[in-house]
Amino acid sequence: MLRLSNHLIGIQQGSSVMFSDFETGGDMWEGTGPRQARKRVDFDEAFLSAPAILTGLAMFDMDEGSNQRADLSHGNVTTTGFDLIFRTWGDTRVARVRADWTAIGEVRGEDQWDVY
Repeated sequence: MLRLSNHLIGIQQGSSVMFSDFETGGDMWEGTGPRQARKRVDFDEAFLSAPAILTGLAMFDMDEGSNQRADLSHGNVTTTGFDLIFRTWGDTRVARVRADWTAIGEVRGEDQWDVY
């Protein structure tokens, strides 16, 4: 459990197109087997510690002729950003994916400053 010791809580949200492989014949569209796409998200303002991240598929476009397999997660969470991670496998053909995200964590107050 993330315990917040500060009364100042920041929430940042965004939406990111992770890839559009059907346009370029990329690996998610043309490939088979285990595949992964990562996209770095940088926060507009840093958190005091690594925030909690919520992710969700906002849009996915997949070929109807194969099984639809999708795994959206996140990793490498820091105070300044994180990685969105999309995975698929088998014969799934993914044309494009957009992911929405929310980061929630402690932020520095305007009257907080470091003396030394």
